[in-house]
Amino acid sequence: MKLMKTQDAVGQVLCHDITQIIKGVTKDAVFRKGHVITEEDIPVLLSVGKDNVYIWEKGETRLHENEAAEILREMCQGEYMHPTSVKEGKIELVADIDGLLKVDSDKMKKINGMGELMIASRHGNFAVKKGDKLAGTRIIPLVIEREKMEQAKAEPILELKPFVHKKVGIVTTGNEVYYHRIEDTFTPVIKEKLAEYDTEVIGQKICNDDHEKITKAILSFIERGADLVLCTGGMSVDPDDKTPLAIKNTGAEIVSYGAPVLPGAMFLLSYYNGNI
Repeated sequence: MKLMKTQDAVGQVLCHDITQIIKGVTKDAVFRKGHVITEEDIPVLLSVGKDNVYIWEKGETRLHENEAAEILREMCQGEYMHPTSVKEGKIELVADIDGLLKVDSDKMKKINGMGELMIASRHGNFAVKKGDKLAGTRIIPLVIEREKMEQAKAEPILELKPFVHKKVGIVTTGNEVYYHRIEDTFTPVIKEKLAEYDTEVIGQKICNDDHEKITKAILSFIERGADLVLCTGGMSVDPDDKTPLAIKNTGAEIVSYGAPVLPGAMFLLSYYNGNI
């Protein structure tokens, strides 16, 4: 930074915000740091008591916050996302599509641990919508050493995977639903959730608590090209809950049975030849 007489600062870049206070009217920055001073700005600067201003001196070894922010943005930006305009060393990345956000948290932690620069993002492995803000990058000081930015450089930290069209079969189990003792109120919930993604429900089969019928229903959807088969009901450890056995008897690989979440603690995940 360099202190310069305001009248001599035309064309120079401000190193700090200039606040204007008009009682009962405004108390805000009349000029932001990074602003390039013009002839028209001189009277305004003098009117707020700035006979001298701190301006930024560009050098080979240092970068202005906006230049450094662009480097940070390059480190983060993957396909299917676009940046906002840089403002005060800050750039945000916005999703161009609906998809699954992936974040390389190790690289992000390394950069955030260096000091003077930061990246904040949504958690990875979560679905996002087109137009959602994915991350923000900022340089903390007005200027930063070029060498530090070179040390921080990394491959894109963010990746946005577009949803792939999936065919879904729904197998609803339970004597109470099969024999119409109660209404099936869960299938509409499943279909509503599936509608959030690029999915096509190819059918629903309702089975009683006969594990062989449940197995047959699952395999029939797989034969019809289902990428995903969702089974509801009969998932606890009661003797008459046959769904886990039925899934196992399809030949699917049981990946996980039980999840630390309520409701849904008896969630079961399995893969059949690579499909769920």
